[in-house]
Amino acid sequence: MAITLDTPHAPSPRLPAVRWAVAGTALALLLLAPLVLDSYYLHALIFAMIFLLPAHGLNLILGYTGMLSLAQGVFFGIGAYASALLSMHFGTPFVFNLCAAAVVAGLVALPLGIPALRLRTTSFVMCTLGFVVIAQMVAKNWIDLTRGDMGLSGIARPKLALPGLGEHVLAITQIPQYYYLILGVALLATGLFVALIRSPAGRCMVAIRDNETLAESVGIPTWHYKLIVFMLSAAFAGLGGSLYAHYETVVSPLVFQMYYSNTILIIVLGGGVGRLSGALIGSFLFVALTEALRITPELRMILYGLVLLLLVFIFPQGIAPLVERATERLARLGDKTGRTA
Repeated sequence: MAITLDTPHAPSPRLPAVRWAVAGTALALLLLAPLVLDSYYLHALIFAMIFLLPAHGLNLILGYTGMLSLAQGVFFGIGAYASALLSMHFGTPFVFNLCAAAVVAGLVALPLGIPALRLRTTSFVMCTLGFVVIAQMVAKNWIDLTRGDMGLSGIARPKLALPGLGEHVLAITQIPQYYYLILGVALLATGLFVALIRSPAGRCMVAIRDNETLAESVGIPTWHYKLIVFMLSAAFAGLGGSLYAHYETVVSPLVFQMYYSNTILIIVLGGGVGRLSGALIGSFLFVALTEALRITPELRMILYGLVLLLLVFIFPQGIAPLVERATERLARLGDKTGRTA
């Protein structure tokens, strides 16, 4: 007779069900949010979901390939400007602008990634930081295209064609409408992210992160994978930038400030790098924290920095491992309840 030891490290058979239940509950709460929250809180949730997209991109390149890029904010801005210019000069529809923003951001990443990805880790980080400075100068000084510090205003609000209703379109003008639109895009992007990291390509990315020399020795074209991942991470950021442009209806060179890249980095590192739930938790947690600290505008950044320091010392791997341990305990509690029943 075989004896199975229930060790503390053995995963509970109920764990997948518990995780699905937690994810389903979170999704249900998000779907019901416009029914119980006012516009201010919905606005905060919208920004959390917008920043989730570039955070997915950074998590892809940092957490699953092992490369730190400080240029996510730049690709976010490129996506915003691409959508704004297409909408204002060509009148293209929202869905086209959304896809074009991702493509343009990915294509801009290509010439940057070809030389940068041949550099060592620290040099690669400095290269992406230099790209941030260049992008700021271009946005400020290419006045014929970007209008400089005046920025671009009057960006069209999204309009969606309704299937089966002929020429009828739904104009997105209200905060709840924006909320559901951006929630839908965020869910699609998250599904794409999950499919990618669970594919054979995702396993190759993890192999490159863990030991690039060993991965190359077994036939994985590491440089090509890193270049593709770099472009995909930029495309995710471009999607977020497009949503930002059509939501705010104004884009300026301020979107290229390091503030945006830093925010995306904090979301990924604070949530839990290299984990699917990391960017999800981080985006909602840190946007909520930013909004909560508005009650003390004089001390806001000081308190924000203190919270980050405490997070680094108490949860150096981010919040996601804490949530994972909580779900494991729930699963084990369910095991014990099932045995005693």
